[in-house]
Amino acid sequence: MKLVDFSTRRRVTVAMLMVAIVVFGGVGFSRLAVNLLPDITYPTITVRTEYPGVAPLEIERLVSEPAEGLVGVVSNVVRVNSISRPGVSDVIVEFAWGTNMDFASLDLREKLDLGNLPREASQPILLRFDPSLDPIMRVALHGNVGLMEMRRMAEDRLRPQLESLEGVAAVSIEGGLEEEIQVEVEVSRLDYLGIPISQVTSRLSAENVNLTGGTLKDGEAEFLVRTLNEFQGIDDIGEIIVGEINSAPIKLSDVARVFRGYKERDLVTRIDGREGVVVAVFKEGDANTVKVSAALHERLDQFRKENGSLFSEDGMQIVFDQAVFIGQAVDEVLNTAIIGGVLAVVILFLFLRDLKSTSIISLAIPISVIATFFLMFTSDVSLNIMSLGGLALGVGMLVDNSIVVLESIQRYRDQGLGVRDAARRGAGEVGTAVVASTMTTICVFLPIVFVEGVAGQLFKDQALTVTYSLIASLIVALMLIPMLSSLSVVDMVSKQSAEGPRRGIKGPALLVRGLGQVIGGIGRVFSALLWPVYRAFDGLYQAIASVYPHLLRWALNHRFVVVFASLILAAAVLFEARDLGVELIPEMSQGEFLVDLEWAAGTPLGQTTESVQMLDKRIRTVQGIDMVFALVGTSGQTGGSASDKKEHTAQLHLKLSGVEYEESVVSQVRSMLSDVPDLEYKFSRPSYFSFRTPIEVEISGYNIGTLKLLADEVMEHLRGIEGLTDIRSSAEGGQPEIQIFFDRLRLAELGTTVQRIGELLRNKLQGEVATELARRDRKVDIRVRALDRERETLDDLKRMVVSPANYPVPVVLENVAAVRAVDGPAEIRRIDQERVAVISANIQGRDLGSVVADIESRLADMAMPEGFGLSMGGQNEEMVRSFDSMKFAISLAIFLVYLVMASQFESLLHPFVIMFTIPLGLVGSVSALLITGETINVVVLIGLIMLAGIVVNNAIVLIDYVNQLRRESGMKKLEAVLRAGELRLRPILMTTSTTVLGLLPMALGLGEGAEIRAPMAITVIGGLILSTMLTLIIIPVVYTVFDRGE
Repeated sequence: MKLVDFSTRRRVTVAMLMVAIVVFGGVGFSRLAVNLLPDITYPTITVRTEYPGVAPLEIERLVSEPAEGLVGVVSNVVRVNSISRPGVSDVIVEFAWGTNMDFASLDLREKLDLGNLPREASQPILLRFDPSLDPIMRVALHGNVGLMEMRRMAEDRLRPQLESLEGVAAVSIEGGLEEEIQVEVEVSRLDYLGIPISQVTSRLSAENVNLTGGTLKDGEAEFLVRTLNEFQGIDDIGEIIVGEINSAPIKLSDVARVFRGYKERDLVTRIDGREGVVVAVFKEGDANTVKVSAALHERLDQFRKENGSLFSEDGMQIVFDQAVFIGQAVDEVLNTAIIGGVLAVVILFLFLRDLKSTSIISLAIPISVIATFFLMFTSDVSLNIMSLGGLALGVGMLVDNSIVVLESIQRYRDQGLGVRDAARRGAGEVGTAVVASTMTTICVFLPIVFVEGVAGQLFKDQALTVTYSLIASLIVALMLIPMLSSLSVVDMVSKQSAEGPRRGIKGPALLVRGLGQVIGGIGRVFSALLWPVYRAFDGLYQAIASVYPHLLRWALNHRFVVVFASLILAAAVLFEARDLGVELIPEMSQGEFLVDLEWAAGTPLGQTTESVQMLDKRIRTVQGIDMVFALVGTSGQTGGSASDKKEHTAQLHLKLSGVEYEESVVSQVRSMLSDVPDLEYKFSRPSYFSFRTPIEVEISGYNIGTLKLLADEVMEHLRGIEGLTDIRSSAEGGQPEIQIFFDRLRLAELGTTVQRIGELLRNKLQGEVATELARRDRKVDIRVRALDRERETLDDLKRMVVSPANYPVPVVLENVAAVRAVDGPAEIRRIDQERVAVISANIQGRDLGSVVADIESRLADMAMPEGFGLSMGGQNEEMVRSFDSMKFAISLAIFLVYLVMASQFESLLHPFVIMFTIPLGLVGSVSALLITGETINVVVLIGLIMLAGIVVNNAIVLIDYVNQLRRESGMKKLEAVLRAGELRLRPILMTTSTTVLGLLPMALGLGEGAEIRAPMAITVIGGLILSTMLTLIIIPVVYTVFDRGE
């Protein structure tokens, strides 16, 4: 090969090229972003519209249905779901995978702007699900001051300092008390005076202004005219005139109480039993999470020193720091790669028993890895557990090419050729086979671009990383290995002596030679100490090397027996594979988990907080729990999606002392929660891959009552299935409502309308923000509403005056309307403009596939009324989509492998023979999964794609050499097969051993994030070991069967 000739002739050039690769790789590594996972963009946008005080049925009719119609016409929309809850509408728009979500957001916003939603509803906001949008840190603050002062300190002092740090995108403040100026009017006095509450609101807004009055010219002077009338304090607010009676002015303070209060709370944060304020920090998209976290810790320490008197003893507590898990996961992957590399080098040394040869091959690992860092930087791939997992996965394969090249060079050295000639001939002989084997491994990653769902985005970085490292290892094998092998210190010294004295050559050469002798002496000492290991290894290898030729000869003489036995073995293993479980992606255990709590709809926030406080106290006594963080009034926020703010819900974030406590803690906490009446709960882990519940049964139909009955029946069926926990229905519970039915004739007599009375009741009950009080850089809302004592009970509502101010006598609500308290639906869900009830459940102790099969079996005979349907959703739907695209990707990968081999061999037959290694590898992978008890998931299928490119490498090297012997030496077919088997046994065993040992630390599944690395390593190891064993026997047999030559 010309590349090999160049490498042996221009050795300094090759050396400088390798130095440049190392330097640029080091620079690229220093600038790589560090994240937990690759950028995962889910093709989902949630359109959230808030309409305070409105019931679910009206939310559905006035907001959700119109919004569904508007967004449904956007291109690439796959499905439109909606959830209508009290005061809020969420319309979830699912797009096809691969859709540009930035353009999709613009299209949605354009369509929504054309809509005609209610005037009182808020402007719709668009929310994206993206794991990278989660806060990277949450900090809890407790203090020696009140919750209002603590929140104000966090907003005014802490937030500006944190947001000024490089890499910090935003800081949000949760919990505590948010200041609000409240104007509580005495409605009965206003009614007596004939002053509507809306007049108070308008007067406040009109009085609190600073206006410009233009300019005034007085001679040569020019003055700006300004009217300064903004409120300076609470006393100013009470002095405004809201009306008059008999020419006497009526001040606001005469009919209302003005005081400094706090906004009506919709969220309470508790940390280890104490209420506090939580600061959530979000990073910029391309920022290094670990570096941003380090800067945050430094600034927080400084802030605490400056404001220490305001905090209690442990008043600043890190609730969550994503950098800790990232650091642990990244360190674990690096350790896995280093251990794998060391094991690969050790087994290499045992085979070669030569320190120089081992060192030359070992250089392939660090140089290939460093070159990969540069390529990662240029293609904007971050350091995450998937990309580093790709490096750990490929570390054993990086030396494979170098092994084959050096082994061929060494064989020619043993035949007496000089170092340069041996390097040129040996590397040139196997160059084609090395390129073919590398290309087959690389090309299998190309179909990953066709994989839909989260799997395609999750493994894209890993595919790129493995590809980059293999390309680098190929360059090292064909350039660095021949160059180093062609060097000889003895020859350099002899050549210099023959040519006469020349400065700068003999001294360094003798120095290198002396160092070599010293190292050689140390090596001999270690060899003496490791003599028992050498002897055992040599005995094992000699036994294999002596038995293999006889076994191969027997197999060639009994070819059909061997083929039939292989088919029987494959059938038996694949038959057992029916017992393998199926799931989407294994969950990562991070030493923490979440518990979503939900009481009866209508439970006030105060009562929910008291219930959480009691649970919190009990749960903190469980051994293994390090911290309990509670969000009361919400179900939490994940991936940038909006949280569900409901006063009867809460979420507990339990942080454990160690991962080993998780199972026992979950069991004890579940037992505690089961004793609480009227409480529904759901356990989950922080999720980065799928925001759907594992099991979701969707019942579609229009009538809400019938949907509830069918949902109850389905829940009864599900309760009898083993492994299902936390079973919940969206149709359960009811939202307490007060329904008002007006007498239209009486309203006409009053001279008013339903809309006016509705607005009047809203202003009295919920209040309205009239204006704002400016305090430095902050704006404090001023809210006007009725006194607490006038809006506490149903009777207070009935006695509210609804007649116009000019009506002769006050008329109360109960005189013009029937008022009833009933239970309405807590929420209404719709899928593709059809109402549905969703029954969700978690899985414990079983795989997703078998549970789905049991559910489908149980519900198959369930009778459904006309117009109602039933289907499976949740993670099962995503799993089916991902598995279908993965099957296509595997088929395409196998096809590409064949194309590459056919082009290299210039034959259609020999690549077909080599392809027999792929089903052999599949049998090995299934056997490994059965032994280890792993399930079939997306990670395993990615491992199978990779395996398709790896297992053919040994067969390529073997068949390529058979063809060379037949073509160049004129050997007969059987003789060439036997000879090639004997000569290629050693490099095949070496490459397989280094790859397997390189993957072994990953397969053991140790450390953080191992759940999504171990299944892939197990798949590859199992397939590679069995396929290698069978390749050495079956591939020669298949070759002799199909090749009709002599």
